[in-house]
Amino acid sequence: MHIKSENPVSADHLIVDMFSGAGGFSVGFCDAGFGVALALDNHAPSKDTFLHNHKEASFILGDIRKVNSKVIRNVANDMPISVLVAGVPCQGFSLNNKKRKEDDERNFLFQEFIRFIKIFNPPYVLLENVSGLTSSGNGYFRAAIIKEIGACGYNVDFRILKAPDYGVPQKRARVFFQGARPGYDIRWPAPTHGLGRSEKYNTVYDAIGDLPLLGNGEEKFSYDKEPTTEYQKVMRKNSDGKLLNHRAPSHPEETILKIGNTTPGFPIYPRFPQRIRLKMDDLSPTQVSGGIRSQFTFGHPTQPRGLSIRERARIQSFPDHFFFCGGLVQSRVQTGNAVPPLLARAIAVQIMKGLKHEAMDDTTIKKDSVQMELV
Repeated sequence: MHIKSENPVSADHLIVDMFSGAGGFSVGFCDAGFGVALALDNHAPSKDTFLHNHKEASFILGDIRKVNSKVIRNVANDMPISVLVAGVPCQGFSLNNKKRKEDDERNFLFQEFIRFIKIFNPPYVLLENVSGLTSSGNGYFRAAIIKEIGACGYNVDFRILKAPDYGVPQKRARVFFQGARPGYDIRWPAPTHGLGRSEKYNTVYDAIGDLPLLGNGEEKFSYDKEPTTEYQKVMRKNSDGKLLNHRAPSHPEETILKIGNTTPGFPIYPRFPQRIRLKMDDLSPTQVSGGIRSQFTFGHPTQPRGLSIRERARIQSFPDHFFFCGGLVQSRVQTGNAVPPLLARAIAVQIMKGLKHEAMDDTTIKKDSVQMELV
């Protein structure tokens, strides 16, 4: 399915968002001043979510390998592209995937990213994946990605960036490969949050502490208290007082009792240590999609229930005006797979400076600086 925008965005710098999912990359880049020309994914609920929130974008739904270059450029309205971004499906690499295999065909979808580089020839390209990619296949995939992007005429660097260092209230580390054409600098964002930095880490309380409490299966559509932290204020910006996607899961009584009897910070089920009850004064663990039959991953820190989609979105740094389509299960998939918008924005701000050839400053880490710790 090809959905060509009749009112394409008129920003000075445009992106194409491959394997877009709900659009975390696009939210962050738009907040840094970019526009979205085109997004692509094979997940219909993600397409609905993306177009609901990016009404000026075009979209291609389906197997990216079956779409030829002429169609791609036409659907993108033949507009010049400044940045090609891609969150390549990570299930083959992910350390959270117990069936992880180096020969998983999804590991080779980055070759489609290379094809799109050749179609659009943008000044910058940006590829994201789980940190496990750096070691998967004994480093083969990492080396192949660097080599193939470089063969397209780009200088290439990679970094593992930690989301909480950029204000995301979640222990989430991702590897990013950045390519820049000659004449453009590779720039990485310097961390802004954490011990010894200008801002403290944002916690689960910063993320969800102002949201209304919910009964089992209950939904609320408006706030019932004022925000108390800067993060909460940022999340509410442009929401017009409307609260979206804030419905509690409907749990059986045994699940309610199980969550209620679990100490915050500890696993709810001994067999599944990743399914914990969150602590208000700590970062959230990495939020995952949970697969097509997605179940709740985290318990609420003060209520005996799983999280609402709005609470999951807050932990990923999606603003409150961002609406997720597709219902509870599909929205869990979308929030779990997304690039955190605040992390995407931090990178986008630096790339925008590179496009404008602005001087390096203390918010920038250069390509030739020391590689960040691999975690």
